[in-house]
Amino acid sequence: MTRTNGKTNPRLLTLITRLKETSRKNEVGIWRDIADRLEAPSRNYAEVNISKISRYASGGETFIVPGKVLGTGALTEPVVVAALNFSSSAADKIEKAKGTCLTIEELLKKNPKGNGVRILR
Repeated sequence: MTRTNGKTNPRLLTLITRLKETSRKNEVGIWRDIADRLEAPSRNYAEVNISKISRYASGGETFIVPGKVLGTGALTEPVVVAALNFSSSAADKIEKAKGTCLTIEELLKKNPKGNGVRILR
């Protein structure tokens, strides 16, 4: 059974369940880790700025943020970023750098084994 910690957002509850199921099915710990982070109280969600992504990015990498990506900073490398939410300025900067913004659900569907995904928080 999924701990909800008072969460009522149906998208979030469904996502946590899917992450855990995929983790068990594929024996991949990254999805369980993300599910655990999303189950934590919302004040503990990650808020990552573009500048932090830029600091760790090299072209073509895939990052996952268990929270929101914010638009402070600049990005020059084309990267794939999956997150719960994006600010409009963050999405614009990622796309201008020829990168891609995905929801966590989209990344889970595209890459169920979690190959080459780095977690940022």
